[in-house]
Amino acid sequence: MASLDPADGYFGPGSMTWRVLADPAAGVGGVSALFLQALHPLAMAGVSEHSDFDTAFWPRLQRTAEYVMTVTYADRERVDAVAARVRRAHESVRGTDPVTGLPYAAGDEELLRWVHVTEVSSFLEAVRRAGAPISDVEADAFYREQVVAARLLGARDVPASRAEVADYVADVRRDLRASPVSRAAVLRLLVPPMSLRTTLTTPARPAWTAVAALGFALQPRWARRMHGVPALPTTDLGATLTLRALRTAVLALPEHWRHGPIAREALARERAAVS
Repeated sequence: MASLDPADGYFGPGSMTWRVLADPAAGVGGVSALFLQALHPLAMAGVSEHSDFDTAFWPRLQRTAEYVMTVTYADRERVDAVAARVRRAHESVRGTDPVTGLPYAAGDEELLRWVHVTEVSSFLEAVRRAGAPISDVEADAFYREQVVAARLLGARDVPASRAEVADYVADVRRDLRASPVSRAAVLRLLVPPMSLRTTLTTPARPAWTAVAALGFALQPRWARRMHGVPALPTTDLGATLTLRALRTAVLALPEHWRHGPIAREALARERAAVS
């Protein structure tokens, strides 16, 4: 990583990070991660009490996506500046969780680790289930690279392989639970606010509902059960087939429709370097 051109950021051309996050299925994985994160009471307390998730759902979602794309593809100076802003914002996010009665702080290493692991594992799970040819060795390489992204926000002792991620999630499961806060978050994700005009004149509502439902279905069975939904094997098969069809359809679109400006610029540099 140290030999990379700073203009290529912390990962660069040829990295598994660029490969995974450029895949159309990664976005669905990001939605899946939000459902999974909702099961951690302390993580959700910060969102519920300190964010504009309910009143500004779409801007909040856009900021999250932009942050991930910036860390993935932008130059190091820009990444460092954006990560520093997020760390500063976390300093004031603290309080007492109404579900468990425990104190929480957004900058707590355990909460940072949970959010990070759910994100990267959900990205990878979605991309692999969608049919991207990623081997176990390459999956481990992705997790190792993503340790850098976690450290930018202050996380430490971050799982760096499939085995370590599986062990970590198994250990954290004892702290997870459904609650009125998590159920409200799930409902907001499935039925977010949308203007009447948008609802009536565009396909935005059914399109989002389909993506959100697919993201929910991509969660592990134990997570779906915790949310109160039966964990049927047919759900897994249906989600995989739907995700593969979606990926195939999106890959047929022109690249400027599939990626934002940061990713397009980085991927163009990658192609130019190998041509």
